[in-house]
Amino acid sequence: MPPVGHRRAPVLRWLALLVAAVLFLLPFFALVRDGLAAGWSTVTDLFSDMEIPFARSLLNSTVVAVLQTAGQLLLCSLAGYGLARVPYRHAGRVLAAVVATLMVPTAVTFVPSFVVVSSLGWLSDLRGLVVPGLFSALNVFLFRQYFLDFPQALEEAGRIDGLSRWGVYWRIVVPNSLGFAAAIAVIDFIGSWNQFLWPLIIAQDSSTWTVQVALSSLLTAQNPRVTLLFAGAAVSILPIVGVFVVLQRYLVRGVAETGLTG
Repeated sequence: MPPVGHRRAPVLRWLALLVAAVLFLLPFFALVRDGLAAGWSTVTDLFSDMEIPFARSLLNSTVVAVLQTAGQLLLCSLAGYGLARVPYRHAGRVLAAVVATLMVPTAVTFVPSFVVVSSLGWLSDLRGLVVPGLFSALNVFLFRQYFLDFPQALEEAGRIDGLSRWGVYWRIVVPNSLGFAAAIAVIDFIGSWNQFLWPLIIAQDSSTWTVQVALSSLLTAQNPRVTLLFAGAAVSILPIVGVFVVLQRYLVRGVAETGLTG
């Protein structure tokens, strides 16, 4: 018969998880409760408000988040794979330069980025929202570290079968990296969806507002519409929940394994 302490350990773990789950879900419960305090008509009022194009802002946020996530996965994985596998004398210096950009505060880059976007005529344009976020130095570093542990035997087998370096990457490396890529995709999508300051500066026309900018317009000193704000916040988290549900099996595998072993 197992000791009493061994029998109590699973119960204590489940209790700890239950308490953590309640604490985690409590803000979401309060959000939905306050947003629907006046009934489902609150959601209808939110989407029918002529001053705030909430439906359009949801579409804009979806477009921006999807394009930025896809762009970062493609560009950063290619850059990380190149730094990990392509023989180049200055690869170490390039990596050091990429990593060094992580130490530059984001606020420092706002003014030069705004000047560039403005000179291209991308103010109040989705291109101004999407293009500056297509590259991430952190993701390049993470992909490089992942590809360093990727089994080279699989790549060599592809080269023997006549695949080019691009063919090896696209047909062998990518399919075997879906778990890790999904973990990066979830983080990127949430980060892009929750952007506020950059869209606030670039999206000067309401037709290009993202959902975060639209939500901020509901809370003003002159006319704070708290109920609509809570309802909008509750609606705005649904795409994030959907992405997590779709990618959770890949996310768990990517976090658990972090990579393949040779």
